Amino acid sequence: MLIPKRVKYRKMHRGRRQGIATQGATVAFGDFGLQAMEAAWMSNRQIWIRVFPDKSITKKPAETRMGSGKGNPEGWVAVVKPGRVLFEMGGVTPQVAKEAMKLAAAKLPMKTRVISAAEAGGQR
Repeated sequence: MLIPKRVKYRKMHRGRRQGIATQGATVAFGDFGLQAMEAAWMSNRQIWIRVFPDKSITKKPAETRMGSGKGNPEGWVAVVKPGRVLFEMGGVTPQVAKEAMKLAAAKLPMKTRVISAAEAGGQR
């Protein structure tokens, strides 16, 4: 599992999942990519190659009264916006890439689509 080595503040605001991805939205390393179509938090157990979990998630214990501050950090997530490329692969046929990406997309908490480097404006 991926976690940051050190952070300045261990408890973060939840934030809002608005906007589209401006960085990491093109296929840079392979021929095919898996692109997010909606915003979501990906936990560090679901992480793929192009994203890193840098946001801490806190949770209060069960049966705790209201108040008494923010809970303790429980895990790490990556904030994924629509358009972000999560995973890439190359050196395979389009049919094999599409089937592999379909299996990978079933394990993710968001809608995704398979894109090629040509249609995504990639470097290759």
